[in-house]
Amino acid sequence: MSDRLTEEVTKLQGRFTALKAEVGKVLVGQEDMLHRLMLGLLAGGHVLLEGVPGLAKTLVVRTLADAIDGTFSRIQFTPDMLPGDVVGTQIFNPREGNYTVKKGPVFGNFILADEINRAPAKVQSALLEAMQEKQVTLGDQTFKLTDPFLVLATMNPIEQEGTYPLPEAQLDRFMLKLKVGYPTRDDEVKIIDRMAGSGAEPTASKMMTTDEILAARDAVKQIFVDDKVKRYAVDVVAATRDPKGSGMPQLATLIDNGASVRASIALIKVAKAQALMQGRTYISPHDVKTIAHDVLRHRVLASYEAEAQGKTSDHVIAQILENVPVP
Repeated sequence: MSDRLTEEVTKLQGRFTALKAEVGKVLVGQEDMLHRLMLGLLAGGHVLLEGVPGLAKTLVVRTLADAIDGTFSRIQFTPDMLPGDVVGTQIFNPREGNYTVKKGPVFGNFILADEINRAPAKVQSALLEAMQEKQVTLGDQTFKLTDPFLVLATMNPIEQEGTYPLPEAQLDRFMLKLKVGYPTRDDEVKIIDRMAGSGAEPTASKMMTTDEILAARDAVKQIFVDDKVKRYAVDVVAATRDPKGSGMPQLATLIDNGASVRASIALIKVAKAQALMQGRTYISPHDVKTIAHDVLRHRVLASYEAEAQGKTSDHVIAQILENVPVP
C-alpha cells in the first residue's frame, strides 16, 4: 500500500508542478499565493484572498480555472445585489400556475466571488449553505452542487471605501485566508513587459481534469499523520482559545475569540496537501507550522487592546507558534 501511495504521490506532485508552471505563463511572481491556492484545491477548502485592487487576485483565480477542465463562474459582488443573484431563484409561470427554478452562478466547479465584501451580509450569507453542505435550497427543492466545488473569493481591505465586514460564520467557511502583497520591482517590470508589450496577452491551456483533482484529493486523505502531529495542531488551536492555560498569559488580553474545531481539521487537511505537493506520504510538524497563519488569521479575532497596540491576529499567531512546543 505504501509503495503504491508513494508512486501516486510522486506522479501527482509532477502533475501539480506542471499545472503551476502553466499558470505561471500568465502570472508573474505571487508564487506563494498560487501555491496556497493549490493547497486549497487539493485539500478541498475554499480560499479567501485579501489585498488592495490591482494585485492579480482575480487573474490568478481565473487562470487557475482556465488550466483545469471544469466549469467556471464569476460573481461580481456589489452593494445592490440580492441573495437570488448568487444562488438562483424561483420564477412563477402564470400560464402553468407553477414555479420553475432558475439556477444562479454558484452552480459550477470554480466560483470566483470577486470583491465579496462589497455586498452586504445577507448576500454573503447566501453562500453559507453552498460552501458548507455543497448544496443549494430554493423553495422546497434542494440541489446538490457538482464536485469539485470551490469558492475562491477576493476581498479589499476593510479600511477601503464601500466595504462590509464579512460575518464570522462566513469567514469560518474559508479554509485559508491569504494576504496578497505587492510584487517586487523586478516582477513589476516583467508584468509591464507581459501585459503592456506588443505581443498578445498570454493564456493558460487545460492541464488537468476535475476527475484528476478528485483522485488527488483521495490521495491526500491517505497521507499519514502521526498522533504527535495531530496533538501539536490541536495545541496550537487550543492556545488561541485559552492562551493563559497554554502558558501564554501575555496574549489573553489580545484575543477576543479563538479558533473553532474547523481550524484543527483545516490545519491537518492543508498540511496533508502540503506534504503531497512536496512529494511526501507523511506530514511533519513543520507542515502545520508553515500553513498555520493562512488557516488561523481569519479565525482568531484580535481585541481592541491588540489593535490599540498595533497588533493583528498574525502577531498573535506568531507568538503562539513560537511558544507551543514542537514534537
